[in-house]
Amino acid sequence: MNFLHRERAVLDTLMPGLDQDLARYSLAELEQSPSPAIQAFREAGGPGLLVPAQNAGSGASALQAVRVQRAVGARCPSLAVATTMHHFSIAGLVEAARYGNGLEGLLLEAIAKDRMLVASGFAEGRAGQNILSPHITAERRGEAIVLNGSKMPCSLSRSMDLLTCSVVLRGEDGVDRLGVALIPATTPGITVRPFWGTPILAGAESDEVVLTDVVLDPQMVVPTEVTADAVPDALNVAGFLWFEVLLTAGYLGVASALVERTLLRPGGAQDDPTPYLVTIEAAMLAVEAVARAMADEEWSEALLVQALTARYAAQDAIASTTRVCLAALGGMAFIGSPDGAYLASAAVGLTFHPPARSRMARPLRDFLDGLPLRIG
Repeated sequence: MNFLHRERAVLDTLMPGLDQDLARYSLAELEQSPSPAIQAFREAGGPGLLVPAQNAGSGASALQAVRVQRAVGARCPSLAVATTMHHFSIAGLVEAARYGNGLEGLLLEAIAKDRMLVASGFAEGRAGQNILSPHITAERRGEAIVLNGSKMPCSLSRSMDLLTCSVVLRGEDGVDRLGVALIPATTPGITVRPFWGTPILAGAESDEVVLTDVVLDPQMVVPTEVTADAVPDALNVAGFLWFEVLLTAGYLGVASALVERTLLRPGGAQDDPTPYLVTIEAAMLAVEAVARAMADEEWSEALLVQALTARYAAQDAIASTTRVCLAALGGMAFIGSPDGAYLASAAVGLTFHPPARSRMARPLRDFLDGLPLRIG
């Protein structure tokens, strides 16, 4: 069947063997915690997907990345969610490098070569906060930097090699500036507490990471010239763009897994496939359009609005597509296997990520009226 063949071909090119490895497991095995999918992702070189080629990574384009995430989501929803946060962290580090001092290139190379998993401690657009606003406090003590705070939920909390987060540090001139901290997971003072209370997407390891008097070498902080109260639009827009397109593609992949099962069910070959295919494919085409624009256009607020539009359209597509697929699979499939109900429940997760559609209603109206875009 040609459905998802393009996405799986891109995945096999950039992470050889991963799709075949994931296909060997049942959905239940992949979605438990701990999940074998995370180690398979590491072994396939997945951590280097968005690391630039000059830093020993795959240097994937945005278009390639969203196709990879859809293919991953179609095999293992939890892995798509967890790796979105890894890729988002890497993309943030690449963007922060524009304001850094050169050390970030060495860090990116180490991540790619050593296949390290990076958890995200960024704000991810929490209501009322900038996407890079710190959850974690930082203070200088002698020659070290001491961190305190927590992040919940934090995907990859139990498999991470590094935790990346934004911090604010006061310079010698007395000005607070933003930095991006990379914290080895084995650093004393880092603990992980249970947080995720549902079996849906449990394999993403989205628990709470707590930092208590964590002492960090200043060399593990990528400094910027960005003042704490003036994060440039370039960093903010870039972070949201990557977050929205990667996340949306992953969840469309989850819904696509249900579509695939519907198309392949006994007797399904006689059906009109369009009720299952058209809406979800159109939603993915919208995501791909934004990904293509990321390669050719300025990363502006207007492009971010397009990304949000694609994301909210995908939420509608997922809701309608999962409903018709479950109906087509029928009651016996529902009774005989939990897979269909699980995929439908997991795919709805896109709705719960910030920024929520309801909170963006007024900001989007204001943007249409010529005001700067606010993230609610």
